[in-house]
Amino acid sequence: MDYIAVHIKIEPFREEWAEIVEAEIVDLGFDSFTVEEPYLNAFIPKEQFSEPMLKTLLSGFSGCEFTLSHTVELVKEQNWNATWESDFEPVVVGDQVTVKATYHKDLPRTRYNIVIDPQMSFGSGHHQTTTMMIEQLLAEGKALRGKTLLDMGCGTGILAIVAAKLGAAVPVHAVDIDPRCVRSTIANARRNRIPHKLIAVCGDASVLIRGQYDYVLANINRNILLADLSSYVRSLKPQGGCIFLSGFYTADIPMLLEAAAPLGLTEVSRRTRDDWALLVLRK
Repeated sequence: MDYIAVHIKIEPFREEWAEIVEAEIVDLGFDSFTVEEPYLNAFIPKEQFSEPMLKTLLSGFSGCEFTLSHTVELVKEQNWNATWESDFEPVVVGDQVTVKATYHKDLPRTRYNIVIDPQMSFGSGHHQTTTMMIEQLLAEGKALRGKTLLDMGCGTGILAIVAAKLGAAVPVHAVDIDPRCVRSTIANARRNRIPHKLIAVCGDASVLIRGQYDYVLANINRNILLADLSSYVRSLKPQGGCIFLSGFYTADIPMLLEAAAPLGLTEVSRRTRDDWALLVLRK
């Protein structure tokens, strides 16, 4: 698949202003972002890109303390994957989990080693929210063993694979709206020798079955979380079900807690890193 790379120049540049711009344009379909001062680089599948819509959103920043300009670049699929893989570095979480590619050699072994085929559009474990999700799975410890679990918006399947290796009930379920992500998750389950421990399905929150899971993991974005939170809650078992939410900023926490309260969810704990947040909610 070909991608469009939009290079948004922010003058003067500040990290927090790049985050504000990212939060505004993510709903246009951009699924990956990098920051290379003074640029915010945003990536979107070619067929989903609308430059008029992008221009309209960016024009809303006129009058701010910074100015924006942008250029557009077509990134062919072959070059996209080659460039991303060449930059992919191993990720170590809590000295217990290593996320690496097949071509990484001679790394110190941690207790859990996850091998993935890195794809920029799916996620590689580098993002703060993915790291926090893995940390929270590790923190659950024995409480996770034998419990039914869903990874909603699974991407490369990293979280589902970690959960399976930590002893969650078989099969762990993984769902993503993008068929490429489903194929990637299935392939990565094979790479980690657990294809029998994981089922990946293409779909959205409408495929969830009532009262099925002890744990629901949803590392997506704020707007999707708000729209689908009630579906996640219905898919939890009646008593004690737990939801991990991430993919949003710390400033969004009050909004998510406000949406969670009428659904019978209470906050158990939270994690934050570089303005990104994770909430643990229990039914």
